[in-house]
Amino acid sequence: MADTAKPSAADLRAERVYLARSRHRYRLACLAFAASFVLIGMRLVSMGFAAPEPGGGGPHDISTTVHRPDILDRHGRLLATDIKGATLYADPARVIDRDELIEQVASVLPDINASELREKLKQGRRFVAIKRELTPKQQGEIHELGQPGLGFIEEYRRVYPVGATACHVVGHVDVDNKGLAGIEKFIDDNPQLAMSHPETAEGGETVTLSLDLGVQHVLREELGRALATYRAKAAAGLVIDVASGEVVGLASLPDYDPNHREQALDKDRLNRLSSGTYEMGSVFKVFTVASVLDAGIATMRSSYDATNPIHVGSFTIEDFHGKKRKLTVPEIFIYSSNIGAAKMALDLGVERHRAALAKLGLLTRLTTEIGESASPILPAHWERINTMTIAFGHGLSVTPLQLAAAALPLVNGGFGVTPTFLPRSREAALAAAPRVLKPETSKAMLQLMRLNVLKGTGKRADAEGYRVGGKTGTAEKVVGRHYSSSALLTSFLAAFPTDAPEYLVLVMLDEPERVEASGNQATAGVNAAPTVGKIVERIAPILGVPPRLPEDQRKFDEKVLASY
Repeated sequence: MADTAKPSAADLRAERVYLARSRHRYRLACLAFAASFVLIGMRLVSMGFAAPEPGGGGPHDISTTVHRPDILDRHGRLLATDIKGATLYADPARVIDRDELIEQVASVLPDINASELREKLKQGRRFVAIKRELTPKQQGEIHELGQPGLGFIEEYRRVYPVGATACHVVGHVDVDNKGLAGIEKFIDDNPQLAMSHPETAEGGETVTLSLDLGVQHVLREELGRALATYRAKAAAGLVIDVASGEVVGLASLPDYDPNHREQALDKDRLNRLSSGTYEMGSVFKVFTVASVLDAGIATMRSSYDATNPIHVGSFTIEDFHGKKRKLTVPEIFIYSSNIGAAKMALDLGVERHRAALAKLGLLTRLTTEIGESASPILPAHWERINTMTIAFGHGLSVTPLQLAAAALPLVNGGFGVTPTFLPRSREAALAAAPRVLKPETSKAMLQLMRLNVLKGTGKRADAEGYRVGGKTGTAEKVVGRHYSSSALLTSFLAAFPTDAPEYLVLVMLDEPERVEASGNQATAGVNAAPTVGKIVERIAPILGVPPRLPEDQRKFDEKVLASY
């Protein structure tokens, strides 16, 4: 066997050159590979910090919701708060099968518009919002789909734990958590309202209202019962502290659930207390009588002849249940005489009558924290006939909230306190309020209001032990161009307890029917008045108003009757 040939020196040199070149190429490859990773990493970092291109979008583009303070009632009970909810979005660049994604998402969210989503995914943007405010169940089901290109963003979502109970005061927000109505809008306009509160959840800020959730619940429940019992078209009511002006309860039915803000678009769910203007009928006689007494034109012993109707041009003023005789001032009040009220206003005179109503705030728009009330509708030309009809509640339209505000001086000693939905002490309110009536005028009006419940049209408003006083109002509504005797607006304005008034209550029923529960009548004395009585019986203990013992109440009522 021949010996194996040994490599020559030239071959060894060639092999060493080849190995050296291989090691060089290997090092160059490693260096290039490392440089590529560095460049990619730098690019990712720069993309993360770069501003988005116009139209390009990004997950943060939809995160426009703001964190809002909690809203509490006067006792710290929660009316509105924020929670974090999920928003579903898609990144079209990462979507593998557009049609499959749309089909699967629609199986979980059947209310989405598939064709509209398809068009958005075709536009080339990197961010497409699909649905906000997902429920945890919906978020879980979407996650289980495992579709590339889908993602979630956490956003603030406003929730209202008590639903519709205080909707017309609290208001609601839009999809970006910005206030649209009520206190929610007021907070946005006045961010300094929010107070730090360490016991609350994230954010630690709260806004406390004057509302009492217990009173609010009772008010809304009793209005709902009245709505059903008397088959009314709508019902509204409020409760105000007569000294501080704090609104402790306000409800208007039908109402809406702010958790479903689209309901607020229904015109029948408006806040009738501040957004609707009405001729309030004989409730207005409280202002006529108070103005005449305050001006010294008449006293409680004065009398006016109500024997015959008053004819003015084509108008006739007459009484619903006329006594056909002279009536004293208390009798005009408790029998609700239109003739007597008209003559009292004429004694006062057109200019002084108008000035008295203006001083009580009935001729200008009322503004509170829940927004501007509707403007009162005044006569184009205020003549004698206007003074006569306005004296008993026809010819001047106001909001019920404005009427209640104007009635506060009648029962609080004569001070023009402005209503508020924020906490305010009685001392601070009275110190800042102008005097608009004499104290003796307020005292006389309280006697008349209690007398009306004892002997007049307000008998059914009595609440045992709570000395309720008030005035009924039944107004014919204008249907077409004429007043309709079948379409009535009934109301009852009350104060309690009349010996030391603390709260004012107003209830209004829109078009109640003649039903068995009201003795087949539809006037305020048989529907609005008993509704107020039921409300007072339930809210007085909540508000800490003690009842009088039967013997003490009997003595108080005897004094009232003696003044008659």
